[in-house]
Amino acid sequence: MARDILGPRWAKYYIGPLQFIICFGTVIGGPLVGGKSLKFIYQLYHPEGSMKLYQFIIICGVVTMLLAQLPSFHSLRHINLISLILCVIYSIFLTVGSIYVGHSKDAPPKEYSVKGSHEDKLFGVFNGISIIATTYASGIIPEIQATLAPPVKGKMFKGLCVCYSVIVATYFSVAISGYWAFGNASGATILANYIGETKLLLPKWFFLTTNILILLQVFGLTAVYLQPTNELFESIFGDPKKGQFSMRNVVPRVLSRSISVAAATLFAAMLPFFPDIMALFGAFAFIPLDFILPMVFYNITFKPSKQGIIYWVNTLIGGGSSILVVIGGIASIRQIVLDAKTYSLFSDS
Repeated sequence: MARDILGPRWAKYYIGPLQFIICFGTVIGGPLVGGKSLKFIYQLYHPEGSMKLYQFIIICGVVTMLLAQLPSFHSLRHINLISLILCVIYSIFLTVGSIYVGHSKDAPPKEYSVKGSHEDKLFGVFNGISIIATTYASGIIPEIQATLAPPVKGKMFKGLCVCYSVIVATYFSVAISGYWAFGNASGATILANYIGETKLLLPKWFFLTTNILILLQVFGLTAVYLQPTNELFESIFGDPKKGQFSMRNVVPRVLSRSISVAAATLFAAMLPFFPDIMALFGAFAFIPLDFILPMVFYNITFKPSKQGIIYWVNTLIGGGSSILVVIGGIASIRQIVLDAKTYSLFSDS
């Protein structure tokens, strides 16, 4: 769309890099989230164990590297479906868990006020907006649905409705129930709140099952977001005149995919600031792709009257989102700098 509407330079030097940042950022987040779940399982049964977070991240990176060798989007269709089902199941688990803990006699005291100084609260709002944009945006949807058979418009609309229905049913239920149960003590990962000061607030099997579901779902999600980066590398190093499974294409494919996953895993192990990373990607990549460019594309393509409401609504959304990019970017970088003071490379938390 960017190539046709804005021209090849915009597509190559602006849109393309943003899409790459989103996809590669997810590849960084995959082993990081998976590593945290794997470490959680390990500590359930070996609370005094010596293994560190970065070791679990590396284990997840190795599994991701194997999944990265799947040749195309089409080969991921079953993995994508399983990933969706797992997401729904563990969201139900987390929602039920929060409700149960919130009503139990061991329920922690709840406080819903916003903590921190006025400066922290202000920057926290914009940091949160960036995280929300990352979590709920669907920047990859148009690329996948552009392959649909005509008529595309109705199918894309149905696909987006399904997409956001799943997001609302899963993420909203976890967020609302978690905040109700734990208030402003809610962690970046709500599972951490199910561990009381002296004992687990839920049975061990609950933690084991939920973390396994999350771990498997993260592997599927990462494999899907790997494919656009894989295709980029293969367009550079591959030979379209040779067969997909010819030695000329297999060797650079395996090497480029393995190196890209290894680099993402190393980054995740070195700097495990997951919420901060989400905020940074949201500010600089997701917000422009999902809330600014669609409005620009519409106004340029359909040229709605400047006297009409559509033009000005699109302009308002695009302009307001542009301001959020700047402030959200500053807020996310500030938070990374603050967290970096308490973290060390290859931190264990």
